[in-house]
Amino acid sequence: MYNTEYGIGIQQEGPFEDVVTRTVEALAEQGFGILSDIDVKATLKKKLDVDFRQYRILGACNPPLAYQALTEEVDLGLLLPCNVIVYETGEGQCVVAAINPVKNLSIVGNADLEPVAEEVRKKLKTVLTSLEQVADGSEEGHGCCTSDSVDLA
Repeated sequence: MYNTEYGIGIQQEGPFEDVVTRTVEALAEQGFGILSDIDVKATLKKKLDVDFRQYRILGACNPPLAYQALTEEVDLGLLLPCNVIVYETGEGQCVVAAINPVKNLSIVGNADLEPVAEEVRKKLKTVLTSLEQVADGSEEGHGCCTSDSVDLA
């Protein structure tokens, strides 16, 4: 697992559509539904007539947590849903990454949102860890396809 300034991610092996399907299923196991599914490759081809790698942006929402957050900060909808991306890096190689909700919601400046953001982060990390476990068949979640492991706790 790796992290960037604004997200966490993993590398995955397998056909792109299979990785997308596994990602959607792993999100569902953590209570996330997909509110939007943007096919970036198709959109760029249609709008700009350019070729781009396989790339999907999944708008994931956990309704109970979204409700809790919106109850605290009604304008928070500007930062929802949580984006999860899947893109190809090569033949049979993909990245799955998710927004870091703790970092994302920190811009709001509402300390009451911190527990919700932390719970969402925990669930998204669980999604990524479960995908790593599927990739290598282990119970420890140390995927064969991952870059350096980073502890997000």
